[in-house]
Amino acid sequence: MSATSTAPNAYARAERNALCDLLQHVGPEQPTLCEGWRTRDLAAHLVVREGRNIIVSAGITLPALSGITAKAQRKAGARPWLELIEAVRTGPPRGSVMRSEKLDGTINTIEFFVHHEDVRRAQAGWEPRALSPEFAEDLFSRLGQFGKRLVRKSTVGVVGRHTDGREVVLNDGPSPVTITGDPGEILMCLYRRDHARVTLGGDPASIATLHKALGG
Repeated sequence: MSATSTAPNAYARAERNALCDLLQHVGPEQPTLCEGWRTRDLAAHLVVREGRNIIVSAGITLPALSGITAKAQRKAGARPWLELIEAVRTGPPRGSVMRSEKLDGTINTIEFFVHHEDVRRAQAGWEPRALSPEFAEDLFSRLGQFGKRLVRKSTVGVVGRHTDGREVVLNDGPSPVTITGDPGEILMCLYRRDHARVTLGGDPASIATLHKALGG
């Protein structure tokens, strides 16, 4: 699918398909960057996340419901591998709030980019992808929206700096840390992925504070 400015969910669809192709290629028991998850676990997570039952999917972020979500994820993960991949590729079933095209174009662009990289970068010999300028720009435009949420617990300032010099303030606090890299790499850093190719600028104490705020 061609990703253009007139199709805001085209990037989400492209990343979804690319992830599914990669899952099919590597198989169900390969490592990912998600701690404790193999590829089957990651695929099951995506199916549960997009399911009809919002109480089940809410357990992804709400600890009080995490047991319900874990049970649903184990059930989804028990499905035949190719069937599980097809469920991810097909996307949300009827009745799911995740069928919204607006949500697909916003939340899912980041979700599927990060999880695609979670599988790619867990494999031997990986290298960063050369993203199209348009896709890289789309990711950079989302940093302000998503990045601010991800660093909201930080007590120091956080700035995302594109390799072309543009900056976006993610947290307006003291002793700022600057995260410099390509947009996708900054996102991977904010999502606490050790494989992110970024440079952190700032005093060591501020950098340690940011790591702690991100859960590192």
